Amino acid sequence: MLKDWPELDQISLLGTKQAFQALGNSSKGLNTKEADLRREHFGANQLVLEKKHQALRNLLSKFLSPVILILIVAGSLSLLFHDRRSAAVIYIMIFLSIFLDFIQEYKSAKAAAKLQEKVVVKIEVWRDGQKKSLKSAELVPGDLVSLSVGSIIPADCRLVEEHGLFTNESSLTGESFPVAKTASASKNKENILFAGTNIVSGYGTALVVRTGAKTDFGQIAANLSLTESPTEFEKGIKSFSIMVSQTILILVILIFFLNTIFKGFDWYNSLLFSLALAVGLTPELLPMIVSITLAKGSLSMSKHGVIVKRLNAIHSFGAMNILCTDKTGTLTENKIKLVKNVDIFGAESKTVLEQAYLNSFFQSGLINPLDEAVLKIKIDLTTSSYNKIGEIPFDFNRRRLAVVLQPKATVTKFFIISKGAPESILNLCKKYSQGGKVKEFSTLAKKQALDEYQALSRDGFRVLAIAYKEISVGKEEISKEKKDILARANDFEHDMILSGFIAFLDPPKRAVAKAIKDLNRQGVEVKIISGDNDLVIRKICQEVELPVKGFLSGEEVEKLSQEELALKVKNISIFYRTSPQQKEKIIKALRAGGDVVGYLGDGINDALPLKAADVGISVNNGVDVAKESADLILLTNDLSVLSLGVDSGRKTFANTLKYILMGLSSNFGNMFSVAAASFLLPFLPMTPLQLLLNNFLYDFSQTTIPTDNVDSEMIAKPHHWNTKNIRNLMIFLGPISSIFDILTFIILFFVFKLNESQFQTGWFLESLATQILVIFVIRTKKIPFLQSRPSRYVLVSILVILTIGWVLPFTPFASYFGFVAPSYKVMLTIGLLVGIYLVFTQKLKGYIFKKFLDY
Repeated sequence: MLKDWPELDQISLLGTKQAFQALGNSSKGLNTKEADLRREHFGANQLVLEKKHQALRNLLSKFLSPVILILIVAGSLSLLFHDRRSAAVIYIMIFLSIFLDFIQEYKSAKAAAKLQEKVVVKIEVWRDGQKKSLKSAELVPGDLVSLSVGSIIPADCRLVEEHGLFTNESSLTGESFPVAKTASASKNKENILFAGTNIVSGYGTALVVRTGAKTDFGQIAANLSLTESPTEFEKGIKSFSIMVSQTILILVILIFFLNTIFKGFDWYNSLLFSLALAVGLTPELLPMIVSITLAKGSLSMSKHGVIVKRLNAIHSFGAMNILCTDKTGTLTENKIKLVKNVDIFGAESKTVLEQAYLNSFFQSGLINPLDEAVLKIKIDLTTSSYNKIGEIPFDFNRRRLAVVLQPKATVTKFFIISKGAPESILNLCKKYSQGGKVKEFSTLAKKQALDEYQALSRDGFRVLAIAYKEISVGKEEISKEKKDILARANDFEHDMILSGFIAFLDPPKRAVAKAIKDLNRQGVEVKIISGDNDLVIRKICQEVELPVKGFLSGEEVEKLSQEELALKVKNISIFYRTSPQQKEKIIKALRAGGDVVGYLGDGINDALPLKAADVGISVNNGVDVAKESADLILLTNDLSVLSLGVDSGRKTFANTLKYILMGLSSNFGNMFSVAAASFLLPFLPMTPLQLLLNNFLYDFSQTTIPTDNVDSEMIAKPHHWNTKNIRNLMIFLGPISSIFDILTFIILFFVFKLNESQFQTGWFLESLATQILVIFVIRTKKIPFLQSRPSRYVLVSILVILTIGWVLPFTPFASYFGFVAPSYKVMLTIGLLVGIYLVFTQKLKGYIFKKFLDY
């Protein structure tokens, strides 16, 4: 391995052979042994290197949780005051809480990572004299890689061979115009491909020079935050957590002072009780519940052909109320056939077909379905009779592609053949061809050309225009012209001759009409953002029964400010003739209006809108830059899987919300109850140890919520996080539990006249039962069990935990926790109170849910 590794500035000045030598490679690539040595020396090709012992780090990080820290303080205080029994129980709870949390998250992460492996982007690399497909992270400096249109540059590379290669370097420079690259030595790094950029035209091979954090892109990323912007759901969870923390802090401090100053309890027990209460009131399982529900949602969606790259996007997918998509391959079969090649009068033209064939054959950009359809046509044409001199790659401003050819039979002529959007091509032409004759465009002929194009579009055909121009060169200028023709190609693309049009048929999918209806039924509006013209899209929309509210062109989008566009997009269903920047602008305008927007795309032109959307969706056969920009990958380009995926996303949201509602209806009810008990009772309603045990059993019963069944009403439409409504739910649901807690206090203390241990045992049983049984009531708007049944796992976990809690006072372990066996009268009374509480909550929940929840 080389000791002094060359810098980019040095390698760009070298010729191709010298570059191979400098990087210690050959045209056969590195051998495996050398590659392993270089990976060990330079590290993996990753911006953030994977940390060793990551699982151990994650496990240790659990000890930094605020809840665990409170428990550690409580356990340490117990030891300090020689209360070893409480300390032992607290430390056992710490261990079990961390262990269960870690195992669940570890399994969830493993499952998600395994699914993501299915859609990982791979690079073609020469190793051991063979071309292999490897993960980007496996590349090492000196590797020889093959790159083509749509490829993301995996590392800083030195081009050694290229064919019309242009890159988009906007990720580094902010400039979206294509940058021409060369394999020759260069002072300006024109032969350097930068990591993080992508190829928009052409193909080539390159030598890897720098990898990972040593690339220009890696150095920029090191100075920026690599964390992704939070989703609306994540923002909601954070807002909810802050609200809960503030409420807990105020009430726990209040209860501590009530117990010490007004009731005269010793400060040690009062402090320990307050700490235990803080633990019990904190929804500490929320991160784990979210992780499990997301992992379960990811697995469920994978069964429907949707692979989740970013787990947090699942909630956005479920909340999505607008889906923007291209037409080709989504609404249509993407099985394109060339069916017509005509002049401007609609007559079949062999010349149009021949020129279209030459353009498609010699262009080095992405071989798209249109070019493939052209090249499938059997034609009496010898492409070897032409030399390719240059190319003007396709870009979304020009909306056309041109090749410059030289017939071998004559060295003094060049032809430039342009193919692209008719509106773009027509603006270049002053003449047209008919029956082998070239004529000047009159007003009438111009109208005829436009009419023919529109007639083909109205019939549902995708239409491209073909134009050409002959460039004659004197013998003394030939060598100079060949050398400079590519640089001057743009100068030649004017005053051209319109040959005619080629028309393609791309029939709509049979099942797409049902898929659109399913999405509409789910409250998801489908909008089309396409590069095609409005006439073609209108025809397709009619055939697939897509509701259309209005049309807006890319040109009109460009003229509107972001604020003006945000007001207009609501009433537009079809956006046509749009560029990538215009697509991005449309997505941002929709989001600005409060909508949760999904975008489905698989091409180079879709990277910007995929990033701009709340949830970006691509397909597994899409180009690399699209797949890297997406949050979800479809294994099939079919809208029907989206409908199933939306259901899965909504189920994850619904089950997460159930856990939060559980905490609101029981935990906060208990908090109000404890505050009341501080005034009513001459002792603590539960010992700190009993309170911690209650919380531990309650938490354990909630771990199965992610597996719960979800009512169809809960997933019938999109739902958005609303912290204000959740706060109002806390205010209404909490006091219901408190009323029955206080009623329990009165009956146990004033009616049964129980002593301290008997009372604490009774309230432990009542508190545990109301906390965990209420899940059956609030998990559904319907009548529990009769109209809506919980999952088997939820039912079993609740009943098992309830049984353990209610049997505990009758076991030898009772004295360890300060319990005494209650009388059957007390047990029956508590059971009756719990039953009345559940019936009362069932009666009131309809009004509360209707007022504060949007389902």
